[in-house]
Amino acid sequence: MTTTNRTTGPKTNLQKAAQAVGAVFLLVGVLGFIPGITSNYEALSFAGHGSEALLLGIFQVSILHNIVHLLFGVAGILMSRNNTQSRSYLLYGGVIYLVLWLYGLLVGQDSAANFVPVNTADNWLHFVLGVGMIALAILLSRNSSTAGTTSR
Repeated sequence: MTTTNRTTGPKTNLQKAAQAVGAVFLLVGVLGFIPGITSNYEALSFAGHGSEALLLGIFQVSILHNIVHLLFGVAGILMSRNNTQSRSYLLYGGVIYLVLWLYGLLVGQDSAANFVPVNTADNWLHFVLGVGMIALAILLSRNSSTAGTTSR
């Protein structure tokens, strides 16, 4: 009998997806600290809407925002060790990003409550990430539940 909750051997597509998403978040977290890739780098603040630094000249970031990306990336890489954790990372991570999307829509960009900080580009990226991560969790976990099984 083959287990789909593997920690050794070849990775499933679900595990590869969680690892890839984690690696992208890790990369984004690092890039947020690199002047040139992050414009207005001198205006990078720890947190809050006052941080005027823009990753790729588009996405508003702060030190806290970059740290969250780094932690989220590490979590994805670590959780890609088995299917159950990979699915949880993608599913609940996607839910978190949809909550961040709603947060960004409801909280004024100049409000003190905008501590992350987020701008319009961040908001819609959070929406795409949330939907994409949830879709990966659902679609790939459906396929991985039958992977490695043999019929008799």
